Amino acid sequence: MSKKTKISLLQKTSRAFILISFLLYIISIPALYFYVSKLMETEVEEELYSRSFRLEHYVKKNNELLELPPVFQVVEIPELRQEIIKDTLIYDPSQDEMELFHELSTFKKINGKNYKIIVRSMVVETQDIILVILAYFLISLLIVFLAQFYFSRAWNRILWKSFFHNLSEMKAFSVKNKSPVSLQESNIKEFSELRDEIYNLTEKVLSDYENLKQFTENVSHELQTSLAIMQAKLENFLNEAEITNSQFLQLSSLQSDIQRLAKLNKKLVFLTSLENLAVDGTENVSVNKVVKGLIEDFKELTSAKLEFVEEEKVILNTDPELIRVLIQNLISNAIKYTNGEGEIRLLLKQYSLSVSNPGIKEIEQKDQIFKRFFKSEISKGKGIGLGLAIVKKICELFDYDLTYKFTNQRHHFTVNF
Repeated sequence: MSKKTKISLLQKTSRAFILISFLLYIISIPALYFYVSKLMETEVEEELYSRSFRLEHYVKKNNELLELPPVFQVVEIPELRQEIIKDTLIYDPSQDEMELFHELSTFKKINGKNYKIIVRSMVVETQDIILVILAYFLISLLIVFLAQFYFSRAWNRILWKSFFHNLSEMKAFSVKNKSPVSLQESNIKEFSELRDEIYNLTEKVLSDYENLKQFTENVSHELQTSLAIMQAKLENFLNEAEITNSQFLQLSSLQSDIQRLAKLNKKLVFLTSLENLAVDGTENVSVNKVVKGLIEDFKELTSAKLEFVEEEKVILNTDPELIRVLIQNLISNAIKYTNGEGEIRLLLKQYSLSVSNPGIKEIEQKDQIFKRFFKSEISKGKGIGLGLAIVKKICELFDYDLTYKFTNQRHHFTVNF
């Protein structure tokens, strides 16, 4: 299953805001340009008609021709024609160059004579005005956009503050703390409803967990007591009663089953306690000494050869009892699956401890090895399937990395500190 890149809610809304604003920005620039251009063109034409009207009125009143090239001209013509409005290039003496003008030519009969009235407006001036307007608009729009963007982000942080606080509380929630989560109130209806549901859910989880824990402890205690009584009575019967060899074998088998059941119960209780354990006190522990002590203990219990190679002196700040249980279970697991006088190797490096034992083939379901009651084809009939689960749980407790691999006909279990 492919992993999608995840972004925060604020980033998501900010990106959407920026994208929409950018698109509106891009669309508004040409739209504004054409609108202002059309508006300016209309205004220029109105101004040209107004000038033409004033010139016509002046000529009619004073019977005098006016001329101020290239701004306006009034000339007498033989006949009237249709008015003309166009853009044209005219020499401008003030600029000493050709300039583009918007030109209106009207033809009027004044005091019995035909006149051509020409008025012009420089196009460059119009474009300059449009560009200035656009520049001011874009700057204003940019300022508004930035102000709105940062205000929106700040406002969203305020709106979502209670949500993010409650989310962090949920991430930190653990049944080990035995205390309800500290959730923040909100005047937003949906957030308030979410807070109430989370609070009720965590309260129910804590209550159910406490009930389950109490039930497990009670069942374990009663089971352990009953098994101890059965074991004691069976031992007395074996020692005192006159029984046949066949009966002895059957009773011995029953005794082994009871012992196995008692051992299973103890390990399950221990594993459950690990899952609910919060490590408070730790101390510096010499892993070298722990391994050497366990090797001495196991030498009397197995015919397998235990070889310990210590490349470094390793001191861990950890729980001494739990690190002992971790290494003990790794060695016990290796002994359990080593036939005869096979060699079990323990390699201690600066940041890792590896325990290996001989094997015929690799365990196929490697992802299941550290789960409770897992038994591969080569381990059927051996053990109860909790040793490695306990090792895994202790590793998780201290953030150690536990790995398995099969090389050179050997099973390797490695703990990286």
